[in-house]
Amino acid sequence: MSDTRELLPVLLSEKSRKIKGSIYNRMQVDFAYNSNHIEGSRLTHDQTRYIYETRTIDGTVHVNDVFEAANHFKCFDYILDTVNEPITEDYVKQLHRMLKNGVMDDDEDYAVIGDYKKYPNEVGEIETALPEDVSDLVKELLSRFDNKSALDLYDVAEFHAVFEKIHPFYDGNGRIGRLLMLKQCLANDIVPFFINEDIKHFYYVGLKEWQLEEKKNRLLDVCLSMQDDMKAILNYFRIEYDRTELTAKDLINKHI
Repeated sequence: MSDTRELLPVLLSEKSRKIKGSIYNRMQVDFAYNSNHIEGSRLTHDQTRYIYETRTIDGTVHVNDVFEAANHFKCFDYILDTVNEPITEDYVKQLHRMLKNGVMDDDEDYAVIGDYKKYPNEVGEIETALPEDVSDLVKELLSRFDNKSALDLYDVAEFHAVFEKIHPFYDGNGRIGRLLMLKQCLANDIVPFFINEDIKHFYYVGLKEWQLEEKKNRLLDVCLSMQDDMKAILNYFRIEYDRTELTAKDLINKHI
């Protein structure tokens, strides 16, 4: 394809220049809308775009949804600005602090902002890490992936599945996990993606199957499908990317 560009430099350039109607604008809105929406946000895609473009919204929207959409935009920018920095515990906590800043329930005893959970929790009836075990488990996860010279999509999905099983925070774990996937994709020249509302059921089932049954295909298929959606966007904006076509089976065989 002629006149193509590399994604990360384009995103950084458009971020600094505040280019309207750009792929940076598109990814900000799409990523914030989809990641927040599958966690229960009531904002429509148009409302999310309006918050991004004007930083205002009409009086019909729950204030927490507005805060979390606006905070997600800041997290996206933070990912771009720190894309080549290592993921550390402090980095993960900073993302959480940015995401949950100003949310109205952050003064509750259970609602720790920018630090690990104080009380046990579960997700989809799956028991997650106990609070006293979280730090060690996160350190172990980060160390295991920090030692790899480069990640592929399988690595990104595996990291995400383990992170979500740990579930280190009282709330926001899914959004933080998906932001970390974005960072890993951009840092390793992997086509980034967001999880679409229409496919969230398969995403949750895929996570559960990976975490409890060591079945990898479904979650990888979800990621690959979402990459296809992103490739259509990249094509429109003439952004170059690796056009190697892999299947879930290919990725699994590579890691056997």
